[in-house]
Amino acid sequence: MTELWTIENEIYDSGVSPLCGVDEAGRGPLAGPVCAAAVILPRGLVIEGLNDSKKLSEKRREALYEEIIAGSLAYGVAFATVEEIEERNILGATFLAMNRAIAKLDVRPALALIDGNRNKGIETASRCVIGGDGKCADIAAASILAKVTRDRYMLKMAEEYPQYGFDKHKGYGTAAHYAAIRAFGPSPIHRMSFLRKLH
Repeated sequence: MTELWTIENEIYDSGVSPLCGVDEAGRGPLAGPVCAAAVILPRGLVIEGLNDSKKLSEKRREALYEEIIAGSLAYGVAFATVEEIEERNILGATFLAMNRAIAKLDVRPALALIDGNRNKGIETASRCVIGGDGKCADIAAASILAKVTRDRYMLKMAEEYPQYGFDKHKGYGTAAHYAAIRAFGPSPIHRMSFLRKLH
């Protein structure tokens, strides 16, 4: 678990503080918004089982979500809408959501650690960490908050648009989801630019 702090500890030791981790959920789906989270954990905080959200079961993510919220010094979660995804493309909308999440932090980060290899659209001083959700505690925490928040949103959308099965696939392009789009046409929360390949 302590290896999740290796990168952050090196940065803290160089005198840069505080750090926030930033990650998103929902870049790939055909429907729904993209969600980003920014988290500042107390340095060295050990949260049992903290890991990249994609490697955890839904039940485990839900439990960790509560622990992260309770244990963090500050956190922010924000969306970029389907309209914003269409207008700016998914990368631009992801940065928009990330900037909004960072802006919601009660504590101003000196440096934001961004999961992935692109940070050009981030308005705060930032550094990319490829595979960061499995390497940095703050990014792993952000990945869980973003994923759980987005999944909860898609469960609400499943009630509004029950014919698409959003509760099962959360908007990702499964065979059942494609079949539902073919049968019922797209809903107002579908990303039309993601459906161009659909025949």
